[in-house]
Amino acid sequence: MEASLKVKFNEDLKLALKSGDKVKLGTIRMVLANAKRAEDTKKNKLVVAAYQKAGITDLNQLEGHPELELSPDAISEIAKQAELNDADMLAVLAKEITQRRESIEAYKAGNRPDLVAVEDAELNVLLSYAPKQASREEIAVLAKRIITEVGAHGPSDKGKVMPKVIAELKGKADGKEINTVVTELLNAVH
Repeated sequence: MEASLKVKFNEDLKLALKSGDKVKLGTIRMVLANAKRAEDTKKNKLVVAAYQKAGITDLNQLEGHPELELSPDAISEIAKQAELNDADMLAVLAKEITQRRESIEAYKAGNRPDLVAVEDAELNVLLSYAPKQASREEIAVLAKRIITEVGAHGPSDKGKVMPKVIAELKGKADGKEINTVVTELLNAVH
C-alpha cells in the first residue's frame, strides 16, 4: 500500500534534515505547518458542532461547568475525524503551489530575480508531490461530459458545472484553467 501524502511529507522532512537540503526542508515544514493549521481548523469546527448537538450554543457556558465538557472518548473521536486525508493534503499542497506561482509573478513584476529564484526552487519541491496535472484537453473532455450530464444550456448554468468539474479534478488542475475551459465551453453551447 502506498504511504499517505502526509506520511510521505514527514518521511521526506527527515531525509531533508539529514541531507541538509535547506530548500526542501523549509518547504516541507511550511506545508506541514499549513496542514496542521487546516487540521486544527477542522477539529475546532467538529468540537463546536459536537457542543451544538448537545444543545450548547455558547462555549462560554462551559466555564465553571466541567460536567458539560466533552468526554475524552468524544475528544479522541473528533481528533481522528479531523486528521487530514490525502485529498485534504492535496488541497493544502495546491494552495502552496498557487501561492508560489503568484509570488513568482509579483517578484518578476518587481524585478526581483533573487526572490524569483527562491520561490521557483520551493515551487519545484512542491510540484514533485503534486499529481500529474490534467491537460487542457483532458479538462475539456471532462467538462463536456459534465455539461451534458447536468443539461447545461449556457453560461447561466456555470454554477451547476463548475463544482462537479472541480471535484473530479481536485489537485489535478488549476482552478483558473478549469474556469477558462468551462466558460469557453458554456459560451459555445446554444
